Amino acid sequence: MARLQGRVALVTGGASGIGRACAERLAEEGAAVAVTDIQEALGREVVAGIEAAGGKAAFYAHDVTSESAWEAVVAAAQADLGGLSILVNNAGIGIGGSIVDMTLEDWQRQQAINLDGVFLGVKHGIRAMREAGGGAIINLSSVAGLKGAANLAAYNATKGGVRLFTKGVALECARSGWNIRVNSVHPGIIDTPIWTKIDAVPLAEGANAVDIDTMAAVAVPLGRTGTARQIADGVVFLASDEASYITGTELVIDGGMTA
Repeated sequence: MARLQGRVALVTGGASGIGRACAERLAEEGAAVAVTDIQEALGREVVAGIEAAGGKAAFYAHDVTSESAWEAVVAAAQADLGGLSILVNNAGIGIGGSIVDMTLEDWQRQQAINLDGVFLGVKHGIRAMREAGGGAIINLSSVAGLKGAANLAAYNATKGGVRLFTKGVALECARSGWNIRVNSVHPGIIDTPIWTKIDAVPLAEGANAVDIDTMAAVAVPLGRTGTARQIADGVVFLASDEASYITGTELVIDGGMTA
């Protein structure tokens, strides 16, 4: 349980869902973890839990669409935790609905968080990792980055962009000799709070959230939803030396949906 001893990880959107599970699992494996999010109270709760379990962590309020914010949190992680060797670009939102009705404002907001935020994290993460002698970047995409979905085309665009952006950056890092591996993770239907936050997805009359258990029973060959911890286990693997020959690829964790 110490595969990541001596390393420093930064997890965006680390206050809840998959991000929280990633922060907790990375800490369990020995990493010091910078938890960043716009949800300050929940983020500090995650840090308190990690510290109570004997780990090391710090919380930073963080808007991933701001370049100055990225510069500040990376510098803070270096100063407070001792560097940066693992970056998990997890923060994201989902805005659904017909593409003909989507506003340009919603399109741009989703692009800014889901894609611009990953770009900025990679840009400033690589700079810090080169100083540290190398590292691993894991970008959270989705099965929606591998196949299309009606009423989620704008979300498809962001997650598909993350997938190919990851591959291009992985090749640049490898060919530049920076000792930085870059991979993407593609969750399927995972039981997290995001399903209560997806905007404008058509729901049954009177419903206020997606019924993911019914969805999984129909769409997932294994017949069930996944857990945030199962995604975090994959992230820990990609961050560890066990994945030292893996870069530029996608780890699909979806119960067989894309098979």
